[in-house]
Amino acid sequence: MEELPHIESSLSKLFAKASVARKAMLRFAIDSLYPPSCSGCGKQTAEAGALCGACWNNVKFIEKPYCPIYGTPFSTELGEGMISARAIADPPAYARSRAAVSYEGLAARFVHGLKFQDRHDTAVWMAAWMARAAPDLIIEADVIVPVPLHWQRFLSRRFNQSALLAQKLGLKCDKPFAPLVLKRVKSTATQLGLSAKERDTNVKRAFIVPEHQTINIQGRRVLLIDDVITTGSTIREATQALLKVGAAQVDVLAFAMVLRQQS
Repeated sequence: MEELPHIESSLSKLFAKASVARKAMLRFAIDSLYPPSCSGCGKQTAEAGALCGACWNNVKFIEKPYCPIYGTPFSTELGEGMISARAIADPPAYARSRAAVSYEGLAARFVHGLKFQDRHDTAVWMAAWMARAAPDLIIEADVIVPVPLHWQRFLSRRFNQSALLAQKLGLKCDKPFAPLVLKRVKSTATQLGLSAKERDTNVKRAFIVPEHQTINIQGRRVLLIDDVITTGSTIREATQALLKVGAAQVDVLAFAMVLRQQS
């Protein structure tokens, strides 16, 4: 059923252009032909993009209390304004980062499916989870900017998963989406399997804001979107490039985050 996401995408476009009465008829036809199913296991669900109870329990959502800077959860409530030891010792260039879920188990499968198996249909509800995780960051943002791929990787993959999530988020939250503001000028090796220091070196000076795009950034609050935050090397470098041309502030929002024990 590899063609299913493409069929559903075509039906969704048709649905968007239809009148209210026709939408009801189309929704009935779509649900009859392709009943909504759990994104985790495929069992029938009440609506598209939902998870069944068993799969829902296998996703670790990142909830408060967490560090207001890094967005990493605390084991106990430490009180208003308390930040993690990491935020004190190594404050990032960006103001705040958030993620919807911990990068493990089912959530990791969702990221892998979007990235490598053309499961573009999952981007809508992944973006919805991201919106739920960071309403304050979204409200305060002037523009949504995705972490870009180098053009060579973009050609081989045919799409940028971070841009797809950013686009869906922008549509859902009625925020400007600016996919060309940030450019990746260094063809980096994959970050998978690299140490934190190697990751930093790998993405050093990998991003720029083209001169003709600076007007879209100067004085504005940017919400930078990525699919997964691992060590933070990529988003730190991207943030530096945005701040260099005059962004007022950069916040970061990802679908998933690799969690480590925080104090």
